Amino acid sequence: MKGKSQVVLGTAAALMLGLTGCGASFEGSGSKDAASAEQLAMRIDDPWAVQSREQARAQADGSYADGVYTGKGTAMEGLVTVTLLLDDNHVTCLEVTQEGESQSRGGYEAIRDGKFAAMIDAAQGSDIDAISGATITTAGVKMAIDDALAQAEMKNDDAAAEGE
Repeated sequence: MKGKSQVVLGTAAALMLGLTGCGASFEGSGSKDAASAEQLAMRIDDPWAVQSREQARAQADGSYADGVYTGKGTAMEGLVTVTLLLDDNHVTCLEVTQEGESQSRGGYEAIRDGKFAAMIDAAQGSDIDAISGATITTAGVKMAIDDALAQAEMKNDDAAAEGE
């Protein structure tokens, strides 16, 4: 009887040791493929930051009055506002905010992390790419950009009419 329990215990110990080698090689990941993707993501520069610097002095299409303008758009769960600074037809995104977007939505993090702001600066307008998982929020941000630019264009048209 004593010999059988020693064999069972020895077998159990061998199984436990054998199974511990099956874990992922990168802490926090579920598979070796996921580990590779995570490690790769930590080494790649943010493409939006690079694009932003390259197009830093690009100008928006159209003719706008200088100033600060805030546009509004509708996102998945509420209102999105975009505040733009226009200076000599150069667009600088000062702020993107949302009311009601929950953390479970893709647009929440893109707003919080400044991805939308960087995209607006790079595009110099509303011609921005949709963010995966935030399609409706992206549409709301585009609507808000167009609203702010329409205000600046209308102010410019009014100033031109007064000058005639």
